[in-house]
Amino acid sequence: MRRHPTQLLASLLFFLFPTIFFIEKGMAQNTTIPVKVGVVLDLDTWVGKMGLSCISMALSDFYASHGHYKTRVVTKVRDSKRDVVGAAAAAVDLLQNEEVEAIIGPGSSMQANFMIGLGSKARVPIISFSATSPSLSSLQSQYFIRATLNDSAQVPAIRAIVQTFGWREVVLIYVDNEYGNGVIPSLTSAFLEVDAHVTYWSPIHPSVTDDQLVEELHKLMRIPTRVFIVHMLTPLGYRLFTKANEAGMMEEGYVWILTDGITDFLSTLNASAIDSMQGVLGVKPHVPRTKELESFKIRWKKKIQEEYPTNEISELNIFGLWAYDAACALAMAVEKLGAGNFSLQKTNISRDSTGFESIRVSPVGPNILHSLLSTRFRGLSGDFQIGDGQLRTSAFHIVNVIGEGERGVGFWTPENGIVRRSNSTSKANLRAITWPGESPSVPKGWVLPTNGKKLKIGVPVKEGFSEFVKVTRDPITNTTKITGYSIAIFENVMETLPYAVPYEYVPFETPDGKAAGSYDELISQVYFQKYDAVVGDITILANRSFYVDFTLPYTESGVSMIVPIINNRSKNAWVFLKPLTWDLWVTSACFFVFIGFVIWTLEHRINEDFRGPRSHQVGTIFWFSFSTLVFAQRERIVSNLARFVMIIWFFVVTASPATNYPPSPSSLSVQTQSNFAFSRPVTEYGDPMSPNGQTSPETAFGIELAN
Repeated sequence: MRRHPTQLLASLLFFLFPTIFFIEKGMAQNTTIPVKVGVVLDLDTWVGKMGLSCISMALSDFYASHGHYKTRVVTKVRDSKRDVVGAAAAAVDLLQNEEVEAIIGPGSSMQANFMIGLGSKARVPIISFSATSPSLSSLQSQYFIRATLNDSAQVPAIRAIVQTFGWREVVLIYVDNEYGNGVIPSLTSAFLEVDAHVTYWSPIHPSVTDDQLVEELHKLMRIPTRVFIVHMLTPLGYRLFTKANEAGMMEEGYVWILTDGITDFLSTLNASAIDSMQGVLGVKPHVPRTKELESFKIRWKKKIQEEYPTNEISELNIFGLWAYDAACALAMAVEKLGAGNFSLQKTNISRDSTGFESIRVSPVGPNILHSLLSTRFRGLSGDFQIGDGQLRTSAFHIVNVIGEGERGVGFWTPENGIVRRSNSTSKANLRAITWPGESPSVPKGWVLPTNGKKLKIGVPVKEGFSEFVKVTRDPITNTTKITGYSIAIFENVMETLPYAVPYEYVPFETPDGKAAGSYDELISQVYFQKYDAVVGDITILANRSFYVDFTLPYTESGVSMIVPIINNRSKNAWVFLKPLTWDLWVTSACFFVFIGFVIWTLEHRINEDFRGPRSHQVGTIFWFSFSTLVFAQRERIVSNLARFVMIIWFFVVTASPATNYPPSPSSLSVQTQSNFAFSRPVTEYGDPMSPNGQTSPETAFGIELAN
């Protein structure tokens, strides 16, 4: 039977329509919506190259693990060419011609300062992973998102280091631009909280010459403070430390602390730069080590070597990780909005009063912004969470530049302050630090300047009693040695100061070595500024207080004698037996015999151990009572009554030494005896207690009261 053509056409359409429907449905399911995102970086810098490669890998990794997502971030890259105007022009081109919905960048704080205004006008989020200046606050524009730490976040860590080592004065050295000036107010106020003061601010222009840099370093050498906080980027920092090393400012006594602007890039410096920074401390954000991070570092290094085969490859640092996490966060935020928000968009044009022809206002920019602010995840750099327009503060790693690179010495966390390990909750000191000049000792942080003078310390010269102050001259070397109790106290006080104070002793004497005057005349030398201070056995008197200031007295008030002593410690080896008197020996022996006899009486009729020949039984009586001292008795006790007696005897034997032997008998202690004796009454014609053995106008009742 032959079918009609109409029937054949109907059958064909019946099978064709379902096929077309399923094909269109499958195509609709596989369709993704591209979302344009601009990238503005300095592509001829290491941060720019590293950031761009990390952004590319982040988007590839993200969509490889989320292939079912409907949106795809498509990057439009522009080179800002290390110029503020270049960055602004690139942003305008992306906003006008590419109609991007967000911009990742720029690379520096100076460039971001102008781009923030463009982002606000176009309602497009500006996401920077390397603009760290605190002046770029989110209060200027809600469309600026800092996917990095604010420079002020490291201020508490630096303050904690200064507080830990007790330094009271610091000098701030910083680059004189938007990046450098932003953190200085925070540092200044933070040091005041720990009783440390900024004694000098040293702004250095980015284009400073070597001669100007050396002149500024020489100016720093003339001030007493030796603790320097350096806040600048690596190129200028390398020049600074090279000249500081040549000027001798990397020697013992100096302290250099770096912010993360240099510390994050220590791995990029050559051996010459590292050698000029030996002993420097630095802080940088702490990145937890994970398997994902180690795997990414391997893949990234392979990729960067393929892209730049002729360049020397440096290590991946925190800015690359922040770029990776920022790109992932943006891809998450876009996907949360859904493909429907990007399929149909109307372009709104507003005239720009700054001279640009037009700036497109993004219809979805505000939605992307809110989605970004609510995005939280665990990234390569750690926990990614935006708060107040910037990344939340995390822990900081404290490193010490030594040898061929850096060595970790501790961590700082917002919760626990300085700790030795990142996962520790208990406070601890830092690991051993090698300071400039390969010194293991903590610098005092303050010295007299190179042109400073030593303090002149006057000391009295007198005959007789010399235990307080003694001036000794060596005729061979023609040197003077000052010793004594007062001198020892003064030197110990000077050593405990948090800074070094050079001084020299000047004896108050005539050319022939005699005393140049009385104590009042010695004190007047301080008033007339011939001496800076006087050290000696000087009595605090009211009339003297009008001309000089006294320290607190270091001896008790009143009359006392200082005389030599004789050590009569006994050298007899049997001196330990002296506390045991003959009565104690006889009583103890009688009790030993008595207890042995009692035990023998109670046991010998029922216990074979206490039987035998008479001599054996007598030996058992004496042996058993003495052996109980060390619990070495061989005889077994059978009678309960004998056991009760033994319990009492054990208590007596144990308690007897503690009650009868003195814990610290005087015979075992050092016996001292003065070799001083009065040869005549103290009120007679001499003064046996006076150091000189002579009377003076200041002597009352034959006792010298004051010097």
